Amino acid sequence: MKRIFFLFIFLPNMLLAQHTIKGVFSPAGEFRATILYKVTPTVSEYVASYELEKDGSFEIQLDSTVTKGMYRLVYALPQEDYNFDIIYNGKENIELTFNSETGVTFVKSIENKLLTSYTNSMSMITQSLSNYYGSQSKDTTALKSIFKTQKETQTNFEKAAQNTIALHFIKANKPYIPTKVENVKTYIGNLRKHYFDNIDFANTTLQSSNFLDEKMLNYVFGMSDETKDDITNYKQNISVFCKAMQKVPVKTKRIMLVDLWQQMVDLGIEPVANYISENYLMNIAVELNDQELLHTLILYKNLSNGSVAPDFSIEFKKESTVTTKKLSELKLAENYVIVFWSSTCSHCLDEIPQLHKLVKTYEKGKVKVIAIGLEDQIYGWKTLTYNYPEFIHVYGEGKWDNQIGNDYGVTATPTYFILDKDKKIITKPEDFEALKLFFEGEE
Repeated sequence: MKRIFFLFIFLPNMLLAQHTIKGVFSPAGEFRATILYKVTPTVSEYVASYELEKDGSFEIQLDSTVTKGMYRLVYALPQEDYNFDIIYNGKENIELTFNSETGVTFVKSIENKLLTSYTNSMSMITQSLSNYYGSQSKDTTALKSIFKTQKETQTNFEKAAQNTIALHFIKANKPYIPTKVENVKTYIGNLRKHYFDNIDFANTTLQSSNFLDEKMLNYVFGMSDETKDDITNYKQNISVFCKAMQKVPVKTKRIMLVDLWQQMVDLGIEPVANYISENYLMNIAVELNDQELLHTLILYKNLSNGSVAPDFSIEFKKESTVTTKKLSELKLAENYVIVFWSSTCSHCLDEIPQLHKLVKTYEKGKVKVIAIGLEDQIYGWKTLTYNYPEFIHVYGEGKWDNQIGNDYGVTATPTYFILDKDKKIITKPEDFEALKLFFEGEE
């Protein structure tokens, strides 16, 4: 009975204390907490969280339910931007340090240290190649030596990583290594041609990490043909990448391509963002019946520069007569400014008077402002409109639940759109100063 009782006491402790992930975030005080997720190809499963100590340290206990695989440690918001991957093999404790400037360093963990060592070694060899080609050296013996070192390094790390999770990444990261001397143009061409040769896109370990995403971004933004412009290069690289990852499950494709699309959106490269959605993402959204994604892609395309602005009705009052016209029917100016504002928005109350003052300085027919007030009630807005007689005013009933605002993807006020005489979107200034600069450049 004593033995049975001892086992009942001891087993829960075994369950709760298998291994640990611990470390220190620095500078201390810059980070508040960390969250650990187990990553699968399609979802991240919450494991544990830890409020950092005053010195930035943490320690997460891993019980026997935490199985080997890929894990992600989040250290700030937004989570998708502030995180790093960890290999947990179920056999060892992991200890690390993280610095906001230098990133993560593994103090303990054979697998994570092995992968880090491999990455650093191959990066140094890549730098040596860059230095060699950059110096335009004619010393072919030196180039052969670099390629020999690269091949031996790859082989040695693959041997050292046998029967580890790290091996998946080491093999997938194997670069193109020439068998003979190549000039820089030939080498870069072959590097581009063979970039994805060793990547098994169907590998679930790779899918459960940032690896494929990083490879995608490095290829799309890093490979270029000097005879082509950036837009053409990006589109061509995306086409090559999408062909290479045909075996990836559709849900994983969605995650990766949404990330790439968002990168293009954030950089303001609208033609490439729309290329991704029209050629790949919309089809994926339809296949997954992902209506939210489909709506987001269509809305972005509809509001891209060069697109005809979404139409809406405007009431014009003259004495007791009210007439209604569509935006598309207006023939009042060379340019139109659509501004979404609110009578309860402090930024609006600062910028709208400046906008009114600005347009009064232009000759008649140059710029017409259509001011759409997103409001919960009409009275305060109506009173303010009398201060801006140069504007065409539209009442946006329902505020954030207004159809015009929804069609223009408005999530904050003030929001500006500048249209040409044909109601095509020319640009979307971030604020009044950007709007002012645009028209100053037009003069």
